[in-house]
Amino acid sequence: MPRQWSVYLSGEIHTGWREEIRSGCRDAGLDILFHSPVTDHEASDLCGAWILGDEEKKFWEDRKGAGINAIRTQTLLRQSDVVVVRFGPKFRQWNAAFEAGVAAALGKPVVTLHDEELDHALKEVDTAALATAREPAQVVRILEYVIRQG
Repeated sequence: MPRQWSVYLSGEIHTGWREEIRSGCRDAGLDILFHSPVTDHEASDLCGAWILGDEEKKFWEDRKGAGINAIRTQTLLRQSDVVVVRFGPKFRQWNAAFEAGVAAALGKPVVTLHDEELDHALKEVDTAALATAREPAQVVRILEYVIRQG
């Protein structure tokens, strides 16, 4: 009996790329459990202050939130079979680059997803990745291939 795969979807939160991958994998009949960071920007930024109390300085507010979010992120990255990291054209996703590095350090296969104009900026991240896709449908095809060939 085939096992269920675990895929972590990291990166930009302003488009529907995650749902495109989820629905494409569902349509392909793939048994995948998807994880992602908290994609509600306000909740992600303010969780530390909401839970541990307000801070006078933004640095410490951000630090509290980053620590709490890292509990989720590190746990789910460790549990994942594959990590997909999406870099969008509008914003610099420093957190996504960091998560790609953590995944690589953990020995997790990384697939990057970004437009061609980001190739130069992401050359080191792409070098650590095992594949670089340009569109979510390519990620679906990668997952379908690696899961079904086993």
